[in-house]
Amino acid sequence: MSSIFNRLRRGGLALLALLLVLPALAAGAPVLPAVAKARLPHDPSAFTQGLFYRDGVFYESTGLYGRSSLRRVDPATGRVLAGRELPRELFGEGLAQVGDVLYQLTWREGRVLLADPADLSPRGELPLPTEGWGACALDGKLVVSDGSDKLFFYDPKTMAALGSVAVTDDGRPVPRLNELEIVAGRIWANVWGDNRIAVIDPATGRVAAWVDCSGLRPGTVAVDFENVLNGIAHDPATGRVWVTGKRWPEIYEIVVPGLPTGGAPLSGLGGGAKP
Repeated sequence: MSSIFNRLRRGGLALLALLLVLPALAAGAPVLPAVAKARLPHDPSAFTQGLFYRDGVFYESTGLYGRSSLRRVDPATGRVLAGRELPRELFGEGLAQVGDVLYQLTWREGRVLLADPADLSPRGELPLPTEGWGACALDGKLVVSDGSDKLFFYDPKTMAALGSVAVTDDGRPVPRLNELEIVAGRIWANVWGDNRIAVIDPATGRVAAWVDCSGLRPGTVAVDFENVLNGIAHDPATGRVWVTGKRWPEIYEIVVPGLPTGGAPLSGLGGGAKP
């Protein structure tokens, strides 16, 4: 009986995985493979929800109730240089810095936690009207994803809504938008359950390209719906890009042939003016 149950369970998981990736398979934007240039150590217990690079270090938000944290991490060694645990009732999510303030989202608690990037000390909080998934900073605004196909733009001082954009690929909605990062003027977005990163024109919401990271998953990480690709960091000074996943033991510096990651905007990969 147990073997029959296990087979049914595996079949159900396979069907769910297929349903998750079918919309992306029908997408029209070009798919570009990510190539690992270097590997950096990463805490394999870190349930990575947010990641960015600033002033030579990684800032990381980790999730799960009772285990969520805010961290500053040495890229070369993976050592946590400073860390602060979140209250047990909070689930840490996306992370961004606007000005001299860190903004850490919470999942379903309706709170944005503010912190000092120097020592991670609390600096108050603001309300969040949606679920919190991913975050990044763009032109002084806080950009937030909530697991839908939309990106929301907020005034970081008050969290007043400034607008939103629906993300599409060849006219099709792209749901489950997760962790966000700005790379060369575009928003790179993890998509929950997908091994690819959407490269999005923030003005139109159109996907200009997909970065395929399927070849990066460490063999030591179990294949399930938790230990997924999630976490993007970028150094605009050098154009370097790093990606990781939840409970992954490594952070990968990647290059994407044909896709600029420096200061210049994308060209020849779709997007364009808002219709």
